[in-house]
Amino acid sequence: MHKRDLITAEIEKLAQVLARIMGLKVELKLAEASLLFQQTLEHSFSLPTDILTNPDLAPFEAWLETSDLPAEKLDSLSEFLYYELGISDEKNHIIAPKLNLIYEQLSNKYKIIHLVNLHRQKTLQQYL
Repeated sequence: MHKRDLITAEIEKLAQVLARIMGLKVELKLAEASLLFQQTLEHSFSLPTDILTNPDLAPFEAWLETSDLPAEKLDSLSEFLYYELGISDEKNHIIAPKLNLIYEQLSNKYKIIHLVNLHRQKTLQQYL
């Protein structure tokens, strides 16, 4: 139960960071939003930015398998990545396959299927 409470608190904190990033984008403080995004990936998810920005999917697949993130945290990562879509076509084509892998892992490994994620997977098809 204690571990679950810690994960819940961490997820709430990540939701607040995501809201802050989205707010910065609305304010057109894109450099600050990008920096906060990168810091969050590295510190909260242990995901190096170069793995995310690499067009090759293999390093991300390896990271995903070895990261062993709990389902809740992996779902939070999917939120972070989903809201990065739409910035540029190049970024969309790099992030979409990785995001799709996260949804597949949530479904296959953790047996978690959200209606929101199913809708997002359909949206991702335009970038794959």
